[in-house]
Formats: sequence, C-alpha cells, structure tokens
Amino acid sequence: MLFSLIGRIVTFCARRAWLIIAIFALFGAASVFVSMARLGVTTDTGKMFSADLPWKKRNTELSRLFPQNDDTLVAVIHSDIPEQGRATARQLAQALSADRRHFTIVNVPDDKPFLNNHGLMYLDKPALGDLLDSVTAAQPFLGTLAADPSARGLFGALGLIGEGIQSGNGVPDSFAPELRGFAESLKAAANGHPQDLSWQNLLAGPLTKLSVGYEFVIAKPILDFKSFQPGGAATNAMRRAIAQLPFVKSGNAHVMITGEVQLSDEEFATVAQGMTLGLITSLVLVALWLILAVHSPRVIVPILITLVTGLLLTTGFAALAVGTLNLISVAFAILFVGIAVDFAIQFCVRLRGQRLPGGRPMPLPDALALTGAETGHQILVAALATAVGFLAFVPTSFVGVAQLGLIAGFGMLIAFIGTLTFLPALLHVFRADLGARAPGFARAAPVDHFLREHRKPVLAVFTILGLTGAALVPTLHFDADPLHTKNPHSEGMRALHFLEQDPRSSPYTADLLVPNLDVAAREAEQFDKLPSVSMVMWLGDYIPQDQQAKLAMIQDTASILLPTIVPEQVAPAPDANALRDAARKAADQLGAVDGKLGPNDPLRDIQQSLQRLSQVPDATLLAANTALTRFLPDQLAELRYVLQPTPVTYQSIPHDIADEYLLPDGRAKLSIHPKGRLSDNKVLHRFLMETRSVDPDIGGPALEIYESARTLVHAFVVAAISALIMIAIILLVALRRLLDMALVMAPLVLSALLTVILIVTVPETLNFANIIALPLLLGVGVSFNIYFVMNWRAGVRGPLTSPTARAVLFSALTTGTAFGSLAASQHPGTASMGRLLLMSLGCTLLSTLIFIPALLPKRDIDKE
Repeated sequence: MLFSLIGRIVTFCARRAWLIIAIFALFGAASVFVSMARLGVTTDTGKMFSADLPWKKRNTELSRLFPQNDDTLVAVIHSDIPEQGRATARQLAQALSADRRHFTIVNVPDDKPFLNNHGLMYLDKPALGDLLDSVTAAQPFLGTLAADPSARGLFGALGLIGEGIQSGNGVPDSFAPELRGFAESLKAAANGHPQDLSWQNLLAGPLTKLSVGYEFVIAKPILDFKSFQPGGAATNAMRRAIAQLPFVKSGNAHVMITGEVQLSDEEFATVAQGMTLGLITSLVLVALWLILAVHSPRVIVPILITLVTGLLLTTGFAALAVGTLNLISVAFAILFVGIAVDFAIQFCVRLRGQRLPGGRPMPLPDALALTGAETGHQILVAALATAVGFLAFVPTSFVGVAQLGLIAGFGMLIAFIGTLTFLPALLHVFRADLGARAPGFARAAPVDHFLREHRKPVLAVFTILGLTGAALVPTLHFDADPLHTKNPHSEGMRALHFLEQDPRSSPYTADLLVPNLDVAAREAEQFDKLPSVSMVMWLGDYIPQDQQAKLAMIQDTASILLPTIVPEQVAPAPDANALRDAARKAADQLGAVDGKLGPNDPLRDIQQSLQRLSQVPDATLLAANTALTRFLPDQLAELRYVLQPTPVTYQSIPHDIADEYLLPDGRAKLSIHPKGRLSDNKVLHRFLMETRSVDPDIGGPALEIYESARTLVHAFVVAAISALIMIAIILLVALRRLLDMALVMAPLVLSALLTVILIVTVPETLNFANIIALPLLLGVGVSFNIYFVMNWRAGVRGPLTSPTARAVLFSALTTGTAFGSLAASQHPGTASMGRLLLMSLGCTLLSTLIFIPALLPKRDIDKE
C-alpha cells in the first residue's frame, strides 16, 4: 500500500512538474526572505545551556548584580617602561570616555586615586621599611631634582654624588640599581638615541613589582545586536583611538584588544568564514562526486537544485523555530548537505538502474514511478530514523545541540519530501538520462563472496574491535573550556593568554556571594588556605594590615622627605647652554674622584657619558633633556601623594572599588583566583573540588566550564539512549521483525565504538564543536544500514555489487567531502568538528560495507 502510494506521488509530481517547481520556488523565496529578516547568530557559549540549570541561575544572578564585569572590551597595553604604559592607558581612557556613541563606561583598574595614595600601605612591613630607607637615603638627590626637575637638575644631583665621595661619604649600596639605570640612559642619550627614563622603576622599587607588568583599559561598549558582530563598531572606534596615541605611534607602546566582546566577534568571524568556505567547498566537491556517481548532467543538476532548495527551506525553518543560531546549530547547513544528498543519490542511482526485461532502459515516467515504489519507503524509514536521532536531543538542557537537533531533524523530513516530489519533477523537466547500463560494482563480487564465506572470522574481528571500543568509553575526555575551541592566534586570544599568566587577571575565577562582610572575611581566610588557590579578592583586601604601624613608618619618612621634595620655587626650564654647563660641571666633579671608584662602578660610565653630552649639538642635548625627565615631575608628584596616606576603613573605600565587591543590601562578593593554569582541565577540577569543599554555592567562569561538561555529557548520554530506543521502535514498526531491526542497530552501535577507538588513538579531544559527530553518526549510519538490510529483505543477493552499494559509497564520499572541508578551517573548534565527523563517517562506512554483508544471515537464494 505504502509502496504504491509513494510511486503514485512520484508519478504525479513528474506529470505536474512545473507546478511542483513553482511551489518549491515560492517556498524557497519565502525562506530567503524570512532568513534575512529573522535569522541571527550568537557566539555566546553561555547561551548553549538551559537557563533553568541551578549553576546557570547562579551565574546569571552574579552577572545581573555585577553587570560591569560582562560584555567588555579590554585594551592590554605593553610598553618599554611603566610610565609610557600608564600614560597610554590614561590617554586611551580619556579618548574612549569622550566617545559616548560607542562606550558607556571606561575604567583603568590600576590607576585609581585611592590606590595611588595608599600603595605603600599594601607592602609587607619589611619591604616597606627597605623602600622607605632607600627613599630617605636619596633625600639630597631628590631635593635637587624637586627644585630643578630637568636634566640640569639631574646632572647637578649626580655631581653632588662626586662631591660626597670627595668628602668621604660613600654611595649607599641600595642606590646602586638607580645608578646603573642612570648610566644606561645617559649612555643612550650621549650616543644620540635618547630613551625615556623610568623614574618609577628607579624610585618606587618594590612598589613597582606589585604591578602585573602591563596596563589595561576596560570599556563597556554599546553593542549593535542587529550586526553579526555586535561589538564591531566599538572595537573599530577603540582601534582608531589607539592609533592616535603618541607612544603607540612611536612604537614604545603596543596595544592588543581582548575581552568577552572581542572574543565573541572574532569567534563569529572565524566560524562564519569556516562554515561559509566549507559550505561552498562542499557543494562544489559534492558536484564532482555526483559526476562519478550518476555521470549524467541531466541528473546531477536536478540533485544540486534539490539540495540547495532544501537547504533554503531548512534555513527558513531555522529562522522561524529558533531565530538565533549558536556555534553548534550553525553547522546545520553542512549537516543537511552531507546527509540530504544521500537521499537524492539513492533515488537517482536506483533510477538509472531501472531496465526493461530485455535490458534496455525503461521509459523515464515508468522508471520514476518504479523507483519511487522501490526506494521511497526505504528513504522514508531512513529519513524518519535519522530525524528521530536528531530530535532526541531537543529535550536536553544542552541548548546548542538541542537547536541543531530540531533544525536537522526537520531538515531530514524536508529533504525526504524534496527527494520524492521536487527531484522527480526536475528529473522530468531535465529529461534525465538513465544510461546505457545498470549502475553497480560488478568487480566487488569477489569481496561479497569472501565476506559470505568467511563471515565468522570477520565477525570475530569486529566483535573484538567493538569490545575494545566499549572498554575505552570511560577514558573519553570532554574539554568544556570554550577558549580551547577559539583560534589561539587571534589578537583577542593572544592577549587573553598573556593575562592568564598572572593569577590576578586570569579569566578562570570562582565567584561567591555571601550575606555580609563578616562572612566574607571568614570564608576568605578558609579559601586562602587551599593549595589550589593563589589569592582571594574581596573588599577586605583593601583594608591594609598593621595600618597604625605602617602609617607611623610612612609619616616618619614624610616628615623628613616632604620638606625637601616640596620646594618653594622650581627653577625655570634650561636652554642648551645651561644643560651643557651642568653636564660639564658634573663630569668634572665625578672625574675628580675617579681614583676612588671601583672598576665596574656605574659612576665611571656616568662620568664618560656626561663628558660626551657636554660636547653634543644643541638638538641632541635638548632631546636628552626631554627623554631623561619626561616623567620626573609626575613621579615626584606621585611620591608626594603616596607619602600622605590616611587610615582605610570600609567607609573610606571609594564606590568605584567598593561596587566591585559589595552590594547595597550588604551582600559581599569574593573572587577566588586559581594557582596554576586552569586551561589545564585537571587543575580546574582540583580547584573547583577544593573551593566547593569550603562553600558549595561557588559560581563564576570556572564553575561554568566544569558544569557545562557535566551537563553536556549527561545530555548526550540521555539523548543517545533515547535516540537508539526511538530508532529501534521505528525500525521495528517498519520492518516488523526483531531480527531485521537488530541487523540495522548492530552496525550502528559498532560504528560508534570504532569511532571511540579512533578518538582515543589519534587522539582527538571532544569539545563543544565536534560533539555533533554523535547525532551525525546516528543519522548517517542508520540510513546506510537501512538500505542494505531492506535490500536483503527484498532478495538482493550481492550487497556490494548492487546499485545500493554504489549509492552508499558515493553518498559517503559526498558526505565526507562536506564534512572534511571543515577540517581545513582556521577555527580550532570547526576544524576538530571536521576531523571527528570524518572519523565517524569512516567507521560508519566500514561497518556498512564490510560488517553488514558478513552479518546478514545466509538465505537459500544466496550462492555458495
């Protein structure tokens, strides 16, 4: 009944070809319109899981309460010396703050008045004492510079060192690093290559070591969600601002952009490029394989038109059903091309094999009707089983694959409808050529015979392989870190990996919200004791320890130093002659004590450089003055500021700092930073196990990575079992025999176990992107197996010599081409997807072409 019905449908569509073509053209145009109007793509991996999951709710709540930490652009600034980086950060922040069109909030985290004023308070007492002693010892030197913050003052101060040595006062050992710094800078200036002198490195000492070695500016961009790259306009605006910065122009500072927005935009660009290139490449190569499969352009062109039209209809369905694709569901196009072409190839290869009793080709209308009757039910069962395999993922909490399952599942039904309606109409219009001989692989007869005669050894080998794969299943590892699927060579990832080297700026943190600051203090103390924790950041960290003692130490130094570095009058800027005279005088003063200096004393180099500077042209001398003292006034001002701290209380901490850790209702946030690189999943697991032992309500990026993996694995286990059960039910209903159902299911399970062996052997790590190989394996595998088993039921004797074997082989080649094109992508996630899809397809083909012929029971009609 069903066979004849499908045959009549095919005949009707062929007779009303132009009507059918017009209907599909109309729906195709509507799909294009809907897709352009409603379909979008998001690269936010956080949206690939259900918002109802407990850990997802926790992180969503943290993001809602502290929105300043989400959707940011971060400019990471490397510079030759710290002052250049700080100046570049300030200039960039000023430029971005003025750009209200692209940015709402701009922040330089390490350049806050409060931190600049209280920096000394966060040093340990021994380190603070050493620094204050060093600064106090340099009092005469600093006093001279404060009164004359120019190269003339610097030369004069260096000359005073010579006078001190002459009178018997030695240079303190603590001042040796500063002298070496002066020696290097003066030598470069005397050689005509003046370089900015870092007074921060010379004067701040241990305080400088507290910094992470770079500056960064955090900006909250205005996102354009109508664009495929919402942060593109803001990022371009930031790049324009960066290009205008003086130290960037001079090459002294280099800026890279990273942050959540930049990474997402880069992700979309690389994924889109890979998917687009893969889709175009696959369509071209599919056409080439079709030439070998069916030979005739009159058949190839209808297949390609059917394929493209079906893809447009599926895209339209995606626009209506989900609206926004994610990094996994965006692969539906490649999946559709790879699987839907199988239906068309099966139909057309069988069509070209239709012959009259005398061996002549059958008339096309009769051939279409007969092919529909013979293969339509097979394609229907394959389409239903494949669709069920995909749709089984829809109820899971893994939204990424749930979307893919929904789109691909309905896509299979669309492909089935198109194959049995649109394709026959096109074949009729194009007057498809059936060819001179029936398609098949006559040369495969010896292989068929070998597999039938040696079926027990062959089955034994596959049994061993299957058991090996089953034993290796527990060793499979899933990498849930979304950063590992991104292009490591992109600007955003290079900058992020640089930040990850310092635990204070690592993106892998565990966050916790507690009722109040008292609880925060207790839990911070417990977290600090954990071996895997590097540091815990909370508001209490801004309350220095031993405040009274440290304040007394700083005030003692300030009472000595401030009168010296706060001059009543500052000397006017010198001209070239004044600089030359000062250099000559200082050189003479140091030359007078040459005999008292050690052979490697930096004062020797300083004296020689000063002597040369007294003889250089005016332009060189003035350039040296600028480079040597560019940052001196600012550093003296910061020194005066840092020597006048006040006691710190929770109430005195500014809002721009407090708001990062404290909510208006008193709840406090702790950010727990890991020890080691959490991009290593073992380190991540240990970090989370230890922190959750203190408080199970941990949230943040580290938890999201860990729980994502658990959620995904659970979703796939449940979906895979559900899919296998539903496929088995469909097969049992369609085939009506338990044995036949088992003959289809056994190779499906075997191909999955063979894929496990390859994953472990290669090795290939499972991740967010390549995990779609599992539903694909179910979809392709069940289709191939159904054709062979149903042909065996229909009395086909040589499985490998039949037209079905040719159709399966070329379907596999076209599918492999479609998926293999992804392996060449520059995006690691997309490339791993292509590699794993190829591996699973190879295992599926091996199971179908070798295992099934050996597995099929012998019948009386089979030749011995």
